[in-house]
Amino acid sequence: MSLVKSKQRVADHGEVFTPAWMVGAMLDLVKGETERIDSRFLEPACGSGNFLVPVLQRKLAAVEIRYGQSDFERRHYALLALMCVYGIELLPDNIAECRANLLEVFTGYLRLDPADDFHRASVRVLALNLIHGDALTMRGWDGLPITFAEWAYLWKGRFQRRDFRLESLTQSSAFSAEGSLFAQLGKHEIFTPTRTYPPMTVGELAALPQEATL
Repeated sequence: MSLVKSKQRVADHGEVFTPAWMVGAMLDLVKGETERIDSRFLEPACGSGNFLVPVLQRKLAAVEIRYGQSDFERRHYALLALMCVYGIELLPDNIAECRANLLEVFTGYLRLDPADDFHRASVRVLALNLIHGDALTMRGWDGLPITFAEWAYLWKGRFQRRDFRLESLTQSSAFSAEGSLFAQLGKHEIFTPTRTYPPMTVGELAALPQEATL
């Protein structure tokens, strides 16, 4: 793959893609986290998914090792792995490619037909987790503050969604720093979701209108 799409895009946006060998070496530095199904990764300039695709691949490999003998658990934990991958991208063609690339990896792993609830649910998750916007201003293409959905697996096929503003989440390190006035507080005492949704099954998530997930 070329490391640039055009000289003009480099000049206008500083767009240069990280080579695969470097991506692998960087992910190896946090190998344990990349292989933890529920660890969350955010790429603030995700491009077409150079980092997020291998992160998802590593997570799915962990799903196969741990839950490969149970199709029910394998499918649900694979969706959780996808739910824990996030990205922000300024350019619309890149974010579309990133969503398509991650969808291809996920649906290929589970061998999903487009009519499958897991396929349709994954499309809705990617619409929420991969944001067309500017990580520097923390606003989406529509000018609204970027909000991310936090997903949790509640067992027995049910997922919980809570929404958080990105600008609040980025304050986490400052609040938890040693010596901070708030260092002894639990994160739940500082950061509260902007919205909490009732637990839902994959079928219920898949049945949501596309606009209801945005």
